[in-house]
Formats: sequence, structure tokens, C-alpha cells
Amino acid sequence: MESEDFKLKIGTMAIDFDLPGVDGKTYMLRYFLNREILVVIFTCNHCPYAQAYENRLIRLAREFSAKAQFIAINSNDASAYPQDSFESMKIRAMEKRFPYPYLHDESQETARAYGALVTPHIFVFDRSGRLSYQGGVDDNWENEKAVTKQYLGDALAELAAGRAVTRKTTPVIGCSIKWK
Repeated sequence: MESEDFKLKIGTMAIDFDLPGVDGKTYMLRYFLNREILVVIFTCNHCPYAQAYENRLIRLAREFSAKAQFIAINSNDASAYPQDSFESMKIRAMEKRFPYPYLHDESQETARAYGALVTPHIFVFDRSGRLSYQGGVDDNWENEKAVTKQYLGDALAELAAGRAVTRKTTPVIGCSIKWK
């Protein structure tokens, strides 16, 4: 989907949430506002696009851990997609050793507020909590070795260096959010 379809516009403040994590804790936006960069990823367990990007996101989270906090949110309807249930999320997070919280948006209110379209859909906020980048991870979900544009990596590098993001939006590709 193209960036003109995005609900949340560049410069918009991050939207609060109150969501349970697979680690048994509850997370709210304010817990992360002390970081220079906040990366909110709408994702899920079952989608082949989300699965293809998991290792790349884990690497980016580790690479930028000094400045960026990543958060993954699953908003899919688990009654229609049991692989995306909260229990399955716990297993996935443990198996993949996510270096970030994996949160459950059962009501789908957070995904609706952000305007998440697909999994994965990435939102990057700067130190002031304003949206600085929105879009995809890179330009080749099927073959990491064939990637020519590192959309998310470039945005994170620019923000980490104290610069504005050059490419503020990129298309997203993935499975649609599975709405109730």
C-alpha cells in the first residue's frame, strides 16, 4: 500500500496505548518516551511477510539498542487466525528471542488509532514523540540478499545521528490486519 493511504501523518504525536505483553507486564506509551527513538511495529505470527522480516527487525533492534526502543504489536483477530493468539505470541517471542516487548492489541483500538494497514507496518517516532518515518522495512521481503534500499535502517541511522529522516514514508507490503 502506498504512503498516501496512511492515516497517521509525519509530525503527528505518538498515540498512547495500554497493552499486555507476552512477558506478563502491561505497557503504556509513556514507558518508552525517555528513548531517542521509538519504533512501533504492527506485526503478527502467521503472516509470511512478518515472518520474513522478523530476523531483520531483531538485528535492527539490537544494532540500535543504545538509542532506539522497539515494540511489536499484534492486533489480528485470533478467533479467525489462532496462530495469532496471545498464547501463540508467547511461544513465538520465546522461540525468536525478541529483544523487545511483544504486545497484544486484542481490542484492535491501537491498530485503528495508528492506522496500521498490514503486517509489518512500521512507525518511527523521534525524541519529541513525533512521527518521523512510516512504512516498510526494506525493498525486498522475499530475499534479504537482494535488498537495495534499507528504509527502516536508513531512517534509524539518520535519527540516531541527530538528523532528520530523508525518506519519511515508504510503501508497506504485507498481510492485511485481520479485523474483527
